[in-house]
Amino acid sequence: MLHRGVSRFVGRRVLSATRQFHSTVYCRKLQPFLLADIGEGIKECEVIQWFVEPGAKIEEFDPICEVQSDKASVEITSRYNGVIKKLHYDAGQMAHVGKPLVDIDIENGEAEDTPLEQEHGQKQENSAAAATTESGGEPTTPPSPPPSKFGTLATPAVRRICRELNVDLAQVRGTGKDGRVLKEDVMRFNQQEAQGGSQAPAAASKPAPPSSEESVTKLTPIQKQMFKTMTNSLAIPHFLYTDEVRLDSLAKMRTSLNQQLASSGETDMPKKLSFMPFFIKALSLALNKYPIVNSRVSFENDQPVLISRPMHNIGVAMDTPTGLIVPNIKDVANKTIPQIGVELNRLQELGAQGKLTTNDLKGGTITVSNIGTVGGTYVAPVIVDSEVAIVGLGKAKKLPRYDNNMNVVPETIVNTSWSGDHRVIDGMTMARMVDLWKQYVENPEKMFMYLH
Repeated sequence: MLHRGVSRFVGRRVLSATRQFHSTVYCRKLQPFLLADIGEGIKECEVIQWFVEPGAKIEEFDPICEVQSDKASVEITSRYNGVIKKLHYDAGQMAHVGKPLVDIDIENGEAEDTPLEQEHGQKQENSAAAATTESGGEPTTPPSPPPSKFGTLATPAVRRICRELNVDLAQVRGTGKDGRVLKEDVMRFNQQEAQGGSQAPAAASKPAPPSSEESVTKLTPIQKQMFKTMTNSLAIPHFLYTDEVRLDSLAKMRTSLNQQLASSGETDMPKKLSFMPFFIKALSLALNKYPIVNSRVSFENDQPVLISRPMHNIGVAMDTPTGLIVPNIKDVANKTIPQIGVELNRLQELGAQGKLTTNDLKGGTITVSNIGTVGGTYVAPVIVDSEVAIVGLGKAKKLPRYDNNMNVVPETIVNTSWSGDHRVIDGMTMARMVDLWKQYVENPEKMFMYLH
């Protein structure tokens, strides 16, 4: 039978028991929750929004906040059960990897009725009552709270719409769950603002001339990453190699394959293939013979070394609403062309929605940049410092060319521009590798001979 008396100590309580029963100690531990490394090379990220606030109870795997790294948006979840005690950053501030993100009062003990838990509940009630008293004694919650340091709940797509419409997200009242701002909320707010502006009386005097003062705009996290990456790339001695490729034979094969895909009805196959999966697969086949183009430069004891990478993780530069990003298709050597097409579609869809993960963006070994979707013939692509080569593809055009009988015929031509790291790749190696890639593209039946 348990003793009625309860021994009280400063900072903890011990529930006494007889020798026949196990005595349980209930205590708390203030645990700083560190921001873990969410991707290779990432040192800081911006806190987009908080899902918790001081005093809130949290369980393991509950979302804490959303952060925007240099490369992707990531949701941070809790590893502990406990109570949030402190947020170390406001929404919009840069959090540093390895530094405390929040402080969590961790719960220890598994008893069903914990005196400390009851005490915590009383403290919460007391603190809530104190907050009510300070605000004038009215416990009611306003329907549209003002912007707070915990940020505004909204998806990346909604945030993009706000940027496009020049709408302050913090001023929009959310009608979604937990006050989340929906697309409809933004459109309604923007329409109301436009109507309010149209009803304002016109000024009698002529409008003021535009200001001649310069304005300051902070870089977005992705722009900061591009700034850092391109600055580091200046240390790489580039050389440029260009060549043109004829696409007519590949175009015929692609048309035939797309007709088969359209009628197959298979759910794990793409409905249509662009030229890009063929370009990517041909590049992987060429890398099998010239693996140095898939390597990277590193330094050990201040001495340069070349790191060989067996997997072909081919990056594809994408223009997204949040900026230029380069997700990569993993292990291209062991993927079929349709599988490459499926993965490319997935990355493009996630990129447009701002939902690419860190895993989608890390580990690239060589990059393909297709400027031809916009225009342009030639480009001088810049190598990222974790790779030794990159290719830029121009716009496909119908141009006159000689055939084998010296007759002038129209050909579909795309110009390719290859940049190589001249510290480890010489011009002849690049020329041979590109020529092999070109043979696969211009003679796709040869490419299929080497497919697994």
